[in-house]
Amino acid sequence: MSDTTPVDRPSDETITERGSNRSQRPTSDAFKQFITSRWAPRQDLGVTPGRAVPFTAARRARLSARFAGTRLVIPAGPLKQRSNDTDYRFRPHSAFAHLTGFGTDQEPDAVLVLHPTAEGEGDGGSQHHAVLYVRPLAPRDTEEFYADSRYGEFWVGARPTLDDVTTATGIEARHVDELREALAKDVGTDGVQVLVIAEADEEITAVIEAIRTEAGTQEQAQDDALAEAASELRLVKDELEVELMRDAVARTIEGFEEVVRSLPRAVEHRRGERVIETAFDAHARLEGNTVGYETIAAAGDHATTLHWITNDGVVRRGEMVLLDAGVEIDELYTADVTRTLPVDGEYTEVQRRIYTAVLDAADAAFAVAKPGARFRDIHAAAMEVIAARLEEWGLLPVSAEESLSPEGQQHRRWMVHGTSHHLGLDVHDCAQARREMYLDGVLEPGMVFTIEPGLYFKADDLAVPEEYRGIGVRIEDDVLVTADGNENLSAALPRRPEDVEAWMARLRG
Repeated sequence: MSDTTPVDRPSDETITERGSNRSQRPTSDAFKQFITSRWAPRQDLGVTPGRAVPFTAARRARLSARFAGTRLVIPAGPLKQRSNDTDYRFRPHSAFAHLTGFGTDQEPDAVLVLHPTAEGEGDGGSQHHAVLYVRPLAPRDTEEFYADSRYGEFWVGARPTLDDVTTATGIEARHVDELREALAKDVGTDGVQVLVIAEADEEITAVIEAIRTEAGTQEQAQDDALAEAASELRLVKDELEVELMRDAVARTIEGFEEVVRSLPRAVEHRRGERVIETAFDAHARLEGNTVGYETIAAAGDHATTLHWITNDGVVRRGEMVLLDAGVEIDELYTADVTRTLPVDGEYTEVQRRIYTAVLDAADAAFAVAKPGARFRDIHAAAMEVIAARLEEWGLLPVSAEESLSPEGQQHRRWMVHGTSHHLGLDVHDCAQARREMYLDGVLEPGMVFTIEPGLYFKADDLAVPEEYRGIGVRIEDDVLVTADGNENLSAALPRRPEDVEAWMARLRG
């Protein structure tokens, strides 16, 4: 017997190459000639300009005004590996979607570049010319057509042509193979700086860092300024964005209705929370792109865990279910709504008491959410009600006034999260905005955010009466600031306990 057994023999394949061993893809010339021949002409896809075109042009112009003379790079991002050679369904980076109008699974590995121009010579009189670098549809006589599992038409379907991309977005489209040279042009020698949203695509960021090194420039620290600006650009929604938010909320409310109808089945299943989760998630996939974030379907004491997404618990009669969920529509805008529902369709006296306190806190926040107020005022208004109610119930070790002081905050034991966050393309939208623009920012018409106070009494919380333990309540609505106040975009979903009960009874027949 040989000293070298088969298992010990070195392989001339790299680790990466071994991943394709299962494919058994033919390589003969006869196969290549046959698979690339006798195809009918491709049909015109009938691409037309998207309705976002004038809005995205205006957004890019606003960004351009902040970075005269600087090349701006906004990648869509790559596909992300789920396991081995399978990827997650693609979703472009939110800044890319906001500035191009691309949604759903468009376009992995694409890169939007705003090239600096002389003042007033850019797109629409701006100081930049926008170019979308994409990988277009490959001809059918190429190996990519049938053999490339990442881009090939046989594997992922037909990609848009460069003309299709330009027509759909109103942005000049070029082949992504031209990107490296375009990024490096005039960097350093003519004082051109290049900034990138670094988190969007590690490979593109590495390319830009190499270009900077070659040119002897060091702008990495300024990349954050571009991410910040792109985030702040979304603080005030334009007319189209408001329309899309209304649509996302409407689809979400329909999903909540599906959940109510699923509750009897959830009670019977050993993983009742999963019944609730899948009822909503299936609706989100059918009526939108997907969910805007992992659905929280928290029954009983699980409702006291703020981000409970395991959703493997039972759903018991007499308890409540906290459903925090949102549909992300095809344009990638998402709602974010929470209701705490009685499994039996009626709140107990204690459940109603806690629910009403949270509702009163939400109403107080609504009352101050109007132009001229600061974003932080929303939270402060809700906390005044929460602290007062906890004092009334004898749960605070100090007065409500003392608890509300910066040195106190004892009431936050039962609500450790904030009351609001901006909402849009990301469920926590505008997250890279400066503090003075966000938390300390002044409310303006067009801002969209949540109002979501809550109270959470864990099952082992010895600081509260036994009857409160294991009860978690959150009420969350999506709010649009208007010229004279605000609009509750999710108002069609009942909020008052008696209205919730009537709504659930109607849905369950």
